Amino acid sequence: MANHFGDRLCEAVRKKSTPMIVGLDPVYGRLPEAIRTHKEMNDAYDLGASVDALFDFCSRVLKIVAPIVPAVKINIAYFEKYLWEGIETYYSLLSEAEALDLEVIGDLKRGDIGHTAQCYADAHLKNPEFVGMEDLIVPDAITVNGFAGADGILPFADLADEQGKGVFVWVRASNPTAGAVQDFADASGVKMYEKLAEVVGEIANQNKRIGVSGYSNVGMVVGGTSPDQTSILRQRYPRCWFLVPGYGSQGAGPAECLRFCNKDRMGALINASRSIIYAYENPKYAEQFGGNWEKCIEQAALDAKMELAKAAS
Repeated sequence: MANHFGDRLCEAVRKKSTPMIVGLDPVYGRLPEAIRTHKEMNDAYDLGASVDALFDFCSRVLKIVAPIVPAVKINIAYFEKYLWEGIETYYSLLSEAEALDLEVIGDLKRGDIGHTAQCYADAHLKNPEFVGMEDLIVPDAITVNGFAGADGILPFADLADEQGKGVFVWVRASNPTAGAVQDFADASGVKMYEKLAEVVGEIANQNKRIGVSGYSNVGMVVGGTSPDQTSILRQRYPRCWFLVPGYGSQGAGPAECLRFCNKDRMGALINASRSIIYAYENPKYAEQFGGNWEKCIEQAALDAKMELAKAAS
């Protein structure tokens, strides 16, 4: 297996024949009824019962999607709310995903400068060196907030180089109100997200960060629902992998997301979260598979993968 994150993504996307990845954003109240009514997991206000339910659900989702997609994105916020037991569950799921040969992105959006940024990087990108924790898995890549500029990105990027990891810098969000800030332009017409992308691009294009595939281990998060103008980022930064949220429940269609792929059909990871992991709430799948929530998720993932393949052909 390649030791460079950009190279591993190329291998994984080719192996699974899709740029689609699945995001894990588990909410207890939306878990399948079979899990929420289980005698040991049926209390949303019991910390142990709640995290057991989340782990049971997410570990089963990972097994379902592992043959279909090259990577998963695990959002730590949905586990941090459960304090130390939630964090333990997050790390347990990282190990589960790694055992299934999935590339794993920790969706953290940490950001700071100096020693604080370095501590965040050490916590989430560095393989632990503590006695007795040598087998603990950290993500293959994480998302970071680039608001502080290069000073807030470099500690993560430099550690990623050392550890064979990756970094995705949040450049343009997918939520409706993001444009009020991120599309704000200076006197010359350069938008905020374009300036941030420029900073990321300068870091990503350093020779030491480029793998044999031609891709960097430093990429960008650019929402699939963001304006068409963001497509120019693909042309400006061909060596960057783009993590593209918004496909599915947030309303972005396949063509809107695939515009971030290069001509080699590499360079973009298109994330679908709620539309996949909660597919059993969709009447289309519920009518087809009844109470078999796992089959609903599997079919939704296969359908989304096929939809992207058709749009790319």
